[in-house]
Amino acid sequence: MHGVSGAKLKKARTELGLSQGAVGRALGLSSEFISLLEADKRAPSLATLNKIAAYLKKDLSYFFQEKEATFNIPSSSILQRFKRYCDDYLLLERLAGPGRRLGLEPLYTNISPERLAEEERRRLGLGDEPIRDIFALAELNGCRILRLPIPAASKLSGAFIFLEDKEAAFALINSADPPGRQAFTAAHEYCHYLKDRHEGPLIDNPDVFSDEFVSLYHPREELAQTFAACFLMPASKVRATIEKEFGGRKLTYEHVLYLKRYFGVSSAAMLRKVRGLGYISAAQHEDWLKLHPETREKEVFGDLWKEGLGRRAAGGRAVYSDRFRLLQLEAAAKTRRAPHKRKT
Repeated sequence: MHGVSGAKLKKARTELGLSQGAVGRALGLSSEFISLLEADKRAPSLATLNKIAAYLKKDLSYFFQEKEATFNIPSSSILQRFKRYCDDYLLLERLAGPGRRLGLEPLYTNISPERLAEEERRRLGLGDEPIRDIFALAELNGCRILRLPIPAASKLSGAFIFLEDKEAAFALINSADPPGRQAFTAAHEYCHYLKDRHEGPLIDNPDVFSDEFVSLYHPREELAQTFAACFLMPASKVRATIEKEFGGRKLTYEHVLYLKRYFGVSSAAMLRKVRGLGYISAAQHEDWLKLHPETREKEVFGDLWKEGLGRRAAGGRAVYSDRFRLLQLEAAAKTRRAPHKRKT
């Protein structure tokens, strides 16, 4: 988010006699993150700024630089489009008839992210095999998915909303991201659905998906990150694949790209995974993160991993789910079959 004034945030805080730690504890953020905001070294997400404004008893407009007199957020049009999609989806379910409304899956509480991923895989009967279509899996289990190409300036990678009165969950994914990143974001938002659905709209900016910054956010974001890694890349299957394919040999960067394609995730996510399992050193991890994976992937494998449902959207078009499109067809057919009322 652009134009937020750290000085105004500090002024509002000190006027109430609050420390950075006190504000952080009240809002579920770290004092370090509040310090970075006040130094203009970090930018808050829309959801975080809303919480800060309410807690410090200020209007949102107060926190913007003087040159931004109006509340003009680049991502606002995206979020409005997301809201319209939610309304349209629920209408289509209603028009399609009884039995087409998605139900809710169990809500998990007091559970570690590793155990949550394990339990959810067991509940769905997935074993430890790679998930070939995380988007359809999330949707068929009650978390409806919309993917839109979102401008980088919007600082938005994903969002989750649960409509309490309608008992309906929705997730927004940035389809301008590479396919592997989209899959990881979908798993992250699916975790919010399984564990955090009653905690209000959750808007995730790119920093949430960074090892360097995720700890500065609410603990639920780090939990969702760990869940996504475990859910998409079960440690047992990663180890078994490495042993079967490479026989315990030292991993090369090309091996990591092979694993990335097999599990359908980003190269960064797979690098974190094999580093965590001890297959590469911290130094290798840092060096390989600096490489351009798409270039090398195309050189070695002839093309980039382009799972059909994980493709990037182009031309500003949305990527609607197969279920949404089927509901459109069913609703239209039912409308055509409906008898016309006779005029009197």
